[in-house]
Amino acid sequence: MKKEDGKKGISITDDGIIELYFMRDEKAIFETDLKYGKYLFSVAYNILHDKHDCEECLNDTYLGAWNAIPPTRPGVLKAFLVTIMRRVAVNRYHKKSKVSSIPSEMTVSLSESEEFISGDGEVDSGFDALALGRIISDFVRSLPGRRQFIFIGRYYLCETVDAIASDLDLSRSTVNKELSAIRRELREKLESEGYSV
Repeated sequence: MKKEDGKKGISITDDGIIELYFMRDEKAIFETDLKYGKYLFSVAYNILHDKHDCEECLNDTYLGAWNAIPPTRPGVLKAFLVTIMRRVAVNRYHKKSKVSSIPSEMTVSLSESEEFISGDGEVDSGFDALALGRIISDFVRSLPGRRQFIFIGRYYLCETVDAIASDLDLSRSTVNKELSAIRRELREKLESEGYSV
């Protein structure tokens, strides 16, 4: 259930954390926070840029995990938690954006994505949101590993170009060129599927 972790000494494995959730042991929240709290906070901060809101999102994420596990048994706990956090943070972002302007990477990445996705909330050419999501998901899966990392980092996790460049040990201009190429290829893919961009 536990494994060595160079930074913290002994830490619990993901399977061990999931078992704590299944046993309804509140230590599951503590262990989740210890292992993933900083990363989840950074996901929320990329979207919201407000520490107080991020802390509330973190609490809502833990509550979401507590309510979902069981019956859900996540295959990859980190990805499961990031999905909950992103949903919570994006909902908070939309709620706050109705009240005021929020300077965040969410705003920037949304403006970039307008090149290939309509920003009016409606899906054109008879496509429903599910079909559009499948096309984009298939496109992202077809990308080479580095481009997948860049796309997901920018448009799913709302990371800055500088952060992505640092993670991949690339220059900022290289990441910007990759993003431009990815957007162009996605636009072409959507058009080939009959989606009006």
